[in-house]
Amino acid sequence: MTNLHRQALSLSYFTVGYNVVECILALVAGSLAGSIALVGFGLDSLVESLSGGVMIWRFARHQGLSPEEEKRRERRAIRIVGYTFFVLGAYVLCESLEKLILQEPPAPSLLGILIALASMLIMPVLFTLKYRVSKALGSPSLMADSRQTLACALLSVALLIGLGLNYWFGFWQADPGIGLVIAVLLGREGYHTLKEGKLCSCASCG
Repeated sequence: MTNLHRQALSLSYFTVGYNVVECILALVAGSLAGSIALVGFGLDSLVESLSGGVMIWRFARHQGLSPEEEKRRERRAIRIVGYTFFVLGAYVLCESLEKLILQEPPAPSLLGILIALASMLIMPVLFTLKYRVSKALGSPSLMADSRQTLACALLSVALLIGLGLNYWFGFWQADPGIGLVIAVLLGREGYHTLKEGKLCSCASCG
């Protein structure tokens, strides 16, 4: 296993560990506050950990694989990562619309604000590291995974805006409103990930 593959594997292990913790905290905080933004953020963390798991599966047994098996793993990993964007986006879209239509205001959540702030600090750094390694490896699947990490960072910004407006100004509609924006963002990222997977020639990705 090369040094770059070890770096990719280490980043993937960190992604899974951090996002499992973040998922639990966000889901608990979201359930207590009735916040779709927080629940959606927790599910995004879950999907991010699954994406990291795909990367572990992709890189853990790199040594000894044939070029054909490398290509099959790469294409499969890209599809899985791409579809996770759509799953999350569809859920956040439906739940956000339901909150707005039924007029279900969430309670203010200081814990949620702290979770969003932590993610805003950590996710951009993790994205940068993944992006650099994916470029060096020529790995479309790790590049797609890095974009999912970036989406998580953007989601944390949106989450902070929504929770902050509700916490300090009582503008609860910002919570599901931000959810709608994020749902569109995730759908767009899923589309581009799958499109890249179809267009990419993975023969040079080893």
